[in-house]
Amino acid sequence: MSAPASLLAVFAHPDDEALRCGGTLALYAARGARVHLICLTRGEAGRNTDPSLGDVNLPAQREQELRSACATLGIQPPIFLGYHDSGRGDRLRRDDPLAAINADPGRMERQILEVIERTHPQILLTFDPHGMYGHPDHLIAHRVATAAYASSGFRQVRVQRLFYTVQSREEMLRLQSGRSLGVLEGLEPETYAVCDCTIAARIDIRAHAAQKRAALFAHRTQTGPLSTLGTLTDEQFAPLMAAETFSLGGIRSPVPQYPMDDLFAGLDVEFHAEVCGEEVRGGSAQEQFA
Repeated sequence: MSAPASLLAVFAHPDDEALRCGGTLALYAARGARVHLICLTRGEAGRNTDPSLGDVNLPAQREQELRSACATLGIQPPIFLGYHDSGRGDRLRRDDPLAAINADPGRMERQILEVIERTHPQILLTFDPHGMYGHPDHLIAHRVATAAYASSGFRQVRVQRLFYTVQSREEMLRLQSGRSLGVLEGLEPETYAVCDCTIAARIDIRAHAAQKRAALFAHRTQTGPLSTLGTLTDEQFAPLMAAETFSLGGIRSPVPQYPMDDLFAGLDVEFHAEVCGEEVRGGSAQEQFA
């Protein structure tokens, strides 16, 4: 019997889900897959780039922004694991006992496995091994999601495929030359991008570009007028709105072609028109999966 199509994404902060795979999440939700998102933190160490919001409670604001972004993408409300944003560079929070960098990765892995056993995903998405641009929390998300994928092979629910969000060298060079994403400045494409033959899946998201952009700008604290993203032109945004690319982190079933244009290609799954109102809702993993 075919299983309901299910996808689980694991990222570190509110807004991580939108930039590199928001279109893919929206596409599969629209097709009728169950799409869930785990967020390790509430982005406590971020900055408010929208002065019109005034003096905000940043973690509460960013949580609400992520909930709005998920609704815009048509996916289930986010599942927060309850860790703190570790920050980076001179804002690295080494003294915060709840910061993700100070957390027990084995406990994080177990929390993700609990979500896997409730949501039955065939597909798992997370950061590439360099965390897009090396953020410590991105690297942790990559590590614990990859570990959970590996461990799921011994459990009742085995995730079939693990994909990493990646950018090509050409794309990264274009973004750097246009100063589109300041966070990429000074990073070596040969480290933080991938060669073309590493791209295992290229997903056409043009039909969901408007959703992706709206979800990205739902993160008002991160896309305000003082942010790099908030000042991009339509021309600069265009490459991010046409396709999203993924490398393959793990696989337990054959694929009909390589590279793929469908993450679920060859899997015996069913897509359902209605996936709203299912039993897993947003909140903390501790609350839902204790």
